[in-house]
Amino acid sequence: MVIDALKELYNRDLKKLKLEIEHYKNDSTLWKIENSIKNSGGNICLHLIGNLKTYIGNGLADTGYIRNRDFEFSGKCVDRKELLKQIDETISIVNQGLSAISDEQLAENFPVLIWEKETGMAFTIFHLHAHLNYHLGQINYHRRILDDI
Repeated sequence: MVIDALKELYNRDLKKLKLEIEHYKNDSTLWKIENSIKNSGGNICLHLIGNLKTYIGNGLADTGYIRNRDFEFSGKCVDRKELLKQIDETISIVNQGLSAISDEQLAENFPVLIWEKETGMAFTIFHLHAHLNYHLGQINYHRRILDDI
């Protein structure tokens, strides 16, 4: 029951991520940084994809994904269609990973050490969702502010 709710929330918000990327008026704005804005919407999107493919993909779905965190923040001008494709892949991986655990397993430790100590499965999955939403809001503001400049 809890897993179903988590899947619904992740799917909803990853689809919102996809819509945010689609709503940029032009591709160049997707990668624009200006003044105190240090990360572009495109780079934040790459970061979210890498984060979820690493922790839910590797931790729960055993995908073998190899993360390139530096590229998440330094890569530029990845084709918008490729970003959208990767978001779709991430949705599939998140569903696969969450489907691999039971509500009872939420009381266990997360199988991948993310921080300096073990953390509970439920805590980590909720944290990863909060991280997704934090950055989703940044992308929304990035798009609305810089698309009109």
